[in-house]
Amino acid sequence: MTTQSTTRPSTVGPRDVWPLLAPIADAASQAGQPHTTLAALDKALAQAIGHKLFTVLVLNFGRGENQRYYSNQPQAYATGDSKPIEPNSAFYKRLIGEGRPAISRNYDDIKAMFFDHELIRSLGCESCVNMPIRWDGKTIGTLNLLHQADWYRDDDLPILSAFTALAAAPALEIIRRW
Repeated sequence: MTTQSTTRPSTVGPRDVWPLLAPIADAASQAGQPHTTLAALDKALAQAIGHKLFTVLVLNFGRGENQRYYSNQPQAYATGDSKPIEPNSAFYKRLIGEGRPAISRNYDDIKAMFFDHELIRSLGCESCVNMPIRWDGKTIGTLNLLHQADWYRDDDLPILSAFTALAAAPALEIIRRW
C-alpha cells in the first residue's frame, strides 16, 4: 500500500513531473504487463498528486462491466472485481460518454456518487478524482485516485491527464487479451 502525507502538496508542475516519468517508461519495457506499468503509475502518482487508494478499471462493453485490473489496496478493492456499466448515470455520461474527469471533493460527493461509500470512508478516503483513459476518441477505462477530503483540485487535472495517457497502452493490452 502506498503511504501518503496528510498534508496536501502544492500542485506539481511539468519540471516536477519529468523525473517521475522515466520509471514509468522503464516499466513499460519490462515483462509482467500490464501490472508492471500500472504499478509504476501508482508510485509516480503517489509522489505527484497523492492518494490513499488507487485503482484502474477497464471497460468491458461486451460484458457490460468496469473490470478492476489494478489496486494498491487489494484487500479492500480486489483486482478482478467488476462493477456494472450504468449508461444512464451522471458518472457514466461525464466520464465515459464525454471523456471528462470527475472530482468528488468531500464525503457528501462520494456518498452521492458511489454505492460503496462506507468502504471508501473506512479507508480514510473522502475525496476522489476519476480520470478517463482515452484512446482513439473513446474512453476505455479509468484511473481512480482517492484521498482525504478536499485533496483533489481542478488544477491537478492537466498533470493527471498526462499520467492517465500513459495508462492507455496497459488498458489496450487488457482489452486485447479478452
